[in-house]
Amino acid sequence: MSNAQSNPLTILFPIFPGVTQLDFTGPQQFFARLPGVKTIVASVEGKPITSDGLSFCGLTALEQIDHCDVLCVPGGFGCIDAILETRYLSAIRALAQRARYITSVCTGSLILGAAELLEGKRAACHWAWREFLPLFGAIPDAGRVVRDANIITGGGVTAGIDFALTLIAEITHPDVARTVQLNLEYAPAPPFDSGTPDGAPADMVARVRAYHAKTAGKRQAALAEFAARCPDLSKRA
Repeated sequence: MSNAQSNPLTILFPIFPGVTQLDFTGPQQFFARLPGVKTIVASVEGKPITSDGLSFCGLTALEQIDHCDVLCVPGGFGCIDAILETRYLSAIRALAQRARYITSVCTGSLILGAAELLEGKRAACHWAWREFLPLFGAIPDAGRVVRDANIITGGGVTAGIDFALTLIAEITHPDVARTVQLNLEYAPAPPFDSGTPDGAPADMVARVRAYHAKTAGKRQAALAEFAARCPDLSKRA
């Protein structure tokens, strides 16, 4: 990254009400350790965002940003409302046109899809929401980090850290990514093998699926409403 200080590489996280904070704070922590990189957290009108009991203030107004090198869209239960927010989705579309990398974490890939950025592209998503990707012409991929051309998507929530290391290796060098990983002591060794439906006990998977099913109807209705506004998506669905 030459001329890093005078021309830093910008990584933008456009957040929204109902965002899952770890979707962006995880990757942001890793990106923040890179020299010559500027991270920006923005929201519509720069309004404060509360997420998981934390408040994020002093945000940049999303509408005032005209360029970023890396667009990183996080997910969360508020992703559908974000899709239906015209100003938010318009900004995603515009920024993606000039971004070097278009990326997401968790259900952020649904937002990319709604912005018509995933047509024919493989993409990751949280396992409980992955089924909605084909609505936007995307190809669901169960990978923890999935790359298709300049689009890099991470799976559910904690996959954002693996995504961040993947991108750091891409924009700098694998040794830089390894160094950041070492400095932050990222050596995951969970006490349980329950992080995916394949590893978790069947009864536990059933309970979690039932939890998500409670809001599935609302999600489907909201996505149908959005698709109805976009004739091409409606035909695809």
